[in-house]
Amino acid sequence: MRILVPFEAAQPKTRLDGVLDADERGAFARAMLRDVLDACLDAGHDPEVVATAPIADVSVPTTVDDRPLSDAVNARLAATDEPLAVVVADLALLTPSAVDRLVDAAADAAIAIAPGRGGGTNGLVVAHPDFRVDFHGVSYRDHRDAADALGVDARVVDSMRLSTDVDEPADLVEVLLHGEGEAAAWLREAGFAVADGEGRVSVRRE
Repeated sequence: MRILVPFEAAQPKTRLDGVLDADERGAFARAMLRDVLDACLDAGHDPEVVATAPIADVSVPTTVDDRPLSDAVNARLAATDEPLAVVVADLALLTPSAVDRLVDAAADAAIAIAPGRGGGTNGLVVAHPDFRVDFHGVSYRDHRDAADALGVDARVVDSMRLSTDVDEPADLVEVLLHGEGEAAAWLREAGFAVADGEGRVSVRRE
């Protein structure tokens, strides 16, 4: 299946500004992107990057599109009659089996949705010609409402690896604990480690 992977290349991961400088944020974001692409490729699918600015260190087709995410994705939905998947670029824990779960959920449903924490949408498979995305606000709820409005079934994929996107410094703990790819290795090489405490674990940088 064709899988779109949108990527903010101009100013990636600004909410990690407190722990990573601009160059580090760019390098870490690209490491997560490559992990996502590898998972999609290893699952036998055809990922392509839709980036807001040129990037050079990925091995799959890449298109520069500086429109808002929803507009960029909807333009591609309107231009195809085939099912189309969307997976966000900061799923550092993604595995081929998690990609398969998302794609397989759409085998007998028009829409498959992988919710993110906090009401977002981290993955979609769209197999209905009239469905359009809206990634702003509580997009998980909005996407379910859009499917209901079309009178079609939307399957929800409950997956820790699909729900864990990396936006905040606290999210780095999940990458260090559960990540097995390039992003986890990048954090360790940059000096990050899990910090045990009396409450929830956090990260420290050596």
